Amino acid sequence: MKTTNKLHPGEKFGLLAFKRYGGDTFTFGEPGQWQALFVFRGQHCPICRSYLKEIEEHFSDLRELGISVAVVSADSEEQTRITAEAIESSFPLLYGMDEPTMQALGLYISEPRSSAETDHRFPEPGLFIVNPEGVLHLVDIANAPFIRPDIKRLVGGLKFIFKNDYPIRGTVA
Repeated sequence: MKTTNKLHPGEKFGLLAFKRYGGDTFTFGEPGQWQALFVFRGQHCPICRSYLKEIEEHFSDLRELGISVAVVSADSEEQTRITAEAIESSFPLLYGMDEPTMQALGLYISEPRSSAETDHRFPEPGLFIVNPEGVLHLVDIANAPFIRPDIKRLVGGLKFIFKNDYPIRGTVA
């Protein structure tokens, strides 16, 4: 039986550095503010492009809550350029996630179905929300492109967390 490592809510997240499309290195996980890192499969995935557009639609809601948003894939810079042109995002597009990082995050990893799909293994969707203490507050990991949190519901849930000082859930190992 295969196993995966999963990050657990309530644990320190640590720092991750990624290449930022159109910029320098982007570091995720630094304490000081709420942060959301959305992992997507890559430019080959039409469902991902649609989901990134949904994130864009709610980007201002997330910013109003004080949440820094970034998205990351294992794509190359050229593949990320294609995504950037397709979605015109306000949030950073990060690229080049390697397999050790995918594994450390507990993401499911898929092989391309053919060379026409993409030229590398890629992560299935994930979402990591880190609180200002640098602790993983919310996590969602999926093994298929059509299993993702509803962004509108996520924004509502985050508002509830902030208003009610709602604790980190799912901490029993």
